[in-house]
Amino acid sequence: MAILPIRVYPDPALKEKTHAVDSIDDELRKLIKNMIDTMYAAPGVGLAANQIGVLKRVVVVDVDEDLMVLINPEITWYSEEQEENEEGCLSVYPDKISVNVSRSLRIIVKAVNEHGEDVEFEAEGLLARALQHELDHINGMVILDRTSSEERQNALRGLTKQMGMG
Repeated sequence: MAILPIRVYPDPALKEKTHAVDSIDDELRKLIKNMIDTMYAAPGVGLAANQIGVLKRVVVVDVDEDLMVLINPEITWYSEEQEENEEGCLSVYPDKISVNVSRSLRIIVKAVNEHGEDVEFEAEGLLARALQHELDHINGMVILDRTSSEERQNALRGLTKQMGMG
């Protein structure tokens, strides 16, 4: 369908909490298709609707060639066991800026799929990390909000240089 421009930090849409989806209609199906095309073209493993400027609670994730479309997703359980790992983001100058982010190793997610069916599942490893990352987006957070203040400052200095402002 269409590959849409991805909003880049500090775009205000990335700091907005998104709104719940009330119904699955042709407009939403078109949005989902465009999000999938945009994610694959980037290339990335996940994309939230507000990353393309649409303030709806919709995310797409593809880890290990297992495409998931989640509408109104929420994490209902986080494991206490966490892991810190380097994360990049399509909205935070991909391939240029990455920071260490601590995430739960396992989570339980509840959502509606693109067919309007309720889904609930446990995710672990990279899928759990990707889902936490994308759900942060629809809650108005980016990886820079999840890292230490020192790493955040280093990333912002690097970002300033990338933008030719430093």
